[in-house]
Amino acid sequence: MTTHDAWTLVCRLFAGGTPVLRATLSPREVSALSMLGKAVRPTVVDQFFVLCPHCQQHRAQVWGDGRGGRVCRCPECGQVPVEAIDGAALALDEDWLRQKMRLALDIESRDDIYDLGDGAWRLGNARSSPVVLARDLTRVLHEPTLLDRIRVAGSNIRVITPRPRTTRGSSFGSSVEWLALEERFTFYGGVITFIPSVPFAVPAVADPAAPVNGPFSADFKWATLPDVQSTPIRFTQGQAKVFEALWSFKGAEVDGERIMQRAGQKSDKPIDLFKIKSKDKGKPEHEARLAAYGALVVTQQRAGLYAMPCSATGKGARTS
Repeated sequence: MTTHDAWTLVCRLFAGGTPVLRATLSPREVSALSMLGKAVRPTVVDQFFVLCPHCQQHRAQVWGDGRGGRVCRCPECGQVPVEAIDGAALALDEDWLRQKMRLALDIESRDDIYDLGDGAWRLGNARSSPVVLARDLTRVLHEPTLLDRIRVAGSNIRVITPRPRTTRGSSFGSSVEWLALEERFTFYGGVITFIPSVPFAVPAVADPAAPVNGPFSADFKWATLPDVQSTPIRFTQGQAKVFEALWSFKGAEVDGERIMQRAGQKSDKPIDLFKIKSKDKGKPEHEARLAAYGALVVTQQRAGLYAMPCSATGKGARTS
């Protein structure tokens, strides 16, 4: 069982857009369910047809056996008893997928998701570029006006879909970038991560959250703090810039305005980017980010000074 199997299953369920019978999952996919947690949930499907419990090859109609039980009539196996588990089905929580994709692309939470209809959604803007998540590439290609509805002057559009079975040449013009869901994103530690394109072949990074700068990853977008959360904590782009700026001062106490200038942020104080909005209260990812800030940053409020002790030693969070 690997995270690759879990992500492959997510992509498969999203592309289909309908529940699947648990009996149709491969052993590797069944094992991967434990990694996905509530992202894949039990659901109800048509109880009048099931996949033959015996051969697992034919979809057969279900009938009552006259004794309170049920049977299906398979064209190959004949009459086969049907148990309740034979109709068990699973479905992807697509709201979970859309929210995790927004985090992977650093789309601001204030930018709402917009349903474009027929299996396509505008996830928001990533660095001023509109992002579309769609179930089917063909649907987007055959409806050019879909992208015209969300186009922003001077910005490209990113279209994310599962990879179709066949592709021929460039699907869109130069103003549209197509990203294959299976290949340009990955699943790790309960979080979806975007894999940027690179101009040259470079060794793949097995773990984007691996600590490089003390508890932080190389890009400061992750922190490994077992006392705060058992899995790595992922930060927004702005939060990562604040931590990177604090790290650069190597543990020295620095004025908040100077830190925010180096981070390229408009707020006056580092804590401003970690405050939890009322709509996000109780959400684990936001609570973990604020807790990480509290564990890593020492504040002298009256003097307006901030320091990150771990950046002086290159080690983890301070201990009391």
